[in-house]
Formats: sequence, C-alpha cells, structure tokens
Amino acid sequence: MLPKNRFGSKAPPSGDLPDHRVEYFIGTLRRIGYVSESLRTKRRITSAFVLWAGRRGLSVDECDENHVVAFLRRAGIRSKDRVPDERATVRLFLRHIRGEEGVHHTPLRFDPARVEDLERQYLDHLRHERGLAKNSILVYMLYVRDFLSAIRSRRGALATREIDAGRIQAFMLGRLRGRSSEWSRLLSVALRSFLRFLYVRGKTSIDLSRSVPTVQRWRQASVPQYLAPQQVAQVLSATPRSTLKGRRDYAILLLLARLGLRAGEIVLMELGDIRWRSGDIVVRGKGGMRDRLPLLPDVGRALAAYLRKGRPRVASRRVFLRSIPPRVGLMGPAAVGHVARAALARAGIRRTSRGAAHIFRHSLATEMIRSGASLPEISEVLRHRSQDTTAIYAKVDFEALRSVARPWLRSGGAK
Repeated sequence: MLPKNRFGSKAPPSGDLPDHRVEYFIGTLRRIGYVSESLRTKRRITSAFVLWAGRRGLSVDECDENHVVAFLRRAGIRSKDRVPDERATVRLFLRHIRGEEGVHHTPLRFDPARVEDLERQYLDHLRHERGLAKNSILVYMLYVRDFLSAIRSRRGALATREIDAGRIQAFMLGRLRGRSSEWSRLLSVALRSFLRFLYVRGKTSIDLSRSVPTVQRWRQASVPQYLAPQQVAQVLSATPRSTLKGRRDYAILLLLARLGLRAGEIVLMELGDIRWRSGDIVVRGKGGMRDRLPLLPDVGRALAAYLRKGRPRVASRRVFLRSIPPRVGLMGPAAVGHVARAALARAGIRRTSRGAAHIFRHSLATEMIRSGASLPEISEVLRHRSQDTTAIYAKVDFEALRSVARPWLRSGGAK
C-alpha cells in the first residue's frame, strides 16, 4: 500500500526517475484543478529545476530554499516577471516531493565555512527556542540573509569571528538610506537578535548585538486609523453573499469587525476550532497561544452559510480556502488583507494607512472605548500581551480628552 501525500493521492516509488517525478507532480496538480496553461508552465519550470540540480550533482531530495534562490539567479533569466512564477512552482514541487515520500532533512553539523548551516541553526532557534510566529520568522530571516550575503566571501564562506562593529555599522548605514523608520527598526531588531544568537552559541567571542545602532521610533506617536460604525456596516452590506466567494469574504469580514481577529489568526482557523455546542471559537494567536472568544450570532450565521453553501469538500481542515484551484487553505495573512482591501473599495471607503485587515481591529477597539469599556477590557478582547499596547486607543476618545484639555490662551496672555 503506497503512502498518501498531502494532496490525497498515492505516491510513486521513491526510486522513480526525475522526469517521472515531474510528471507525477503535474498529474497531481491536474487532479486538484489546475488548468492546462498553468500545467504547461509548471512542467517547464520543474523540468528546468530538476535538470539544473542534476548538473550540479544534487538530488531534489537535498534541495532547500538556498537552492531555490540559486536556481532563480542562474544565467539565462532576463525577465523579472518570470521569477515569482518560478519561485512558487519550485517551492510547491519540493513540498510535494517531501510530502509524498516522507523526506526529512536531518540537521547538519555546523561548518563555519557554510552560511547555509548557520541560517538553518538560527531558523531553528527562532522556531523552537524563541517561539516566534511564522510571519515574524520570515521578516527576521529576510534581514539576516541580506546581512550574511553582504559579508560572506566570494566562495560563500563566512568566518563569524571576523565580524566586528565596523562591518555591522557599515552594513546598517548602507541599508538605511531612504528607508522608513519601521523598516529600519525591524532591521536593527533582527540583526541584534542574530548577533546575540552568535554570541550565545559561542560563534563570536563578544556580544556584538550591542554595536547595532538603535533606531528611534516613538511609541504611540500617532492615532490609529479606524472606521466609524456606519462605515463598518457599509462595508458589510456592500459584500455580496450570493456567490461562494462572497459568502467566504463576508464571514472573514465579520471575524475582523466583530471579534477583532488578526489576519493570521483567520488563516490558521480550522474546522474543529468552531465550537458550535459551547458557542465559542478557539483562536490560534501569536506565539502559539490559544484563546477562546464567544461565537456571536451574526458571526455564527455567516460561518454556517459559508460552510454549508460555499466551502468545497476537500481534505484540508482549514476553515477558509482559496477561491480558485488548488482548493487549499489561504496562503497567508496577505490573502485576508486582499479581501479587506477589496471590501473597502466596494464600499467606496479610502484609507490612508497600511493594513486593510487591521483597520477593523482598530475600529472595534475604538467603538468599545467610546461605549465605556475600560482599557483592561479591550486588552482582554484583543488578547494583547501587554496593556501598553492597548493604551494607544485612549487617544481616539476625543470627548474624554476634551474634558481634561486645558483652554487655549487668547491674545493678551492669561488673566
């Protein structure tokens, strides 16, 4: 009996030739709904990747994200438009191979000359020791890989003991020109975390994290953008519920507006997280935390309508699925952001800040504080780890602020 892969089909013997594995991969995609034009493109890209790996003496079982990057940088690619398709296809192919044959990469021993080993160890550190969320890990690794790429030698070697404060500060200054304060802050945070990791693991003799320049960014310096209750109602009423996609989007918008869920929390929601009998929802929050929120009547009705008349019957346990093949869970928080942006555009509402999905969370907190809720109560609903995060919503209660504001001095001075 052959094992089943994550697509639900039986896997071929692991000894099949590479071209057979490509054809099996394409056949699997065809069975889950990919169209002919897309299959032709993915066959061409996957075959090119297998050929590229074979010329370098690599098996596809050995390939990881670093090999994907090297493949994208190969000679012959002249159009940047092809890079996103190639990246997505090769990643999907590698996930398919590992899922169908149970390939598990054993951790490699650390070799000071291999940057890839260092990246892998730091990635494990973020996942298992720091317990960071997936999106946070992606952000950290983006900055750290850029740093390692800048300081490695032409042969790809890296002598960690040769890293010094001068090289760190030169890298920072070269990257900060023209960048926003938030981008610069994240760079300094990620670099400081990586250098501290090197010191703790004994790869540097001193803690170089202290040499990373700090980026000044005032906390709570701005007022969060929000929607008025009538605007939230306008967005919801403008969302059609006569189509499969419309019922899905309406349920997502209600989770954003009524419960203040984060985009990533909606993506991770599974069928078993909806407790119909007890009337609550399990929320998979930051850092692996799980909380329960009440299943409000309108939210429950929207979820039931989507699950009964909108959600395809597939093996995935994720509540919200892609509206086009393959019918798998949403790929990430950006998908929820796209739903929110489209809903705001339909309602004719323009926003000035980033984060279309998060604006509903701000709107819920704003309405709560204007209705008399305390900051601890809002912190509990939004599941903030610190009430300092919730304190910014005190700024939006303008009526309360007027009561404590001092009168403006008139001409002639105070009397």
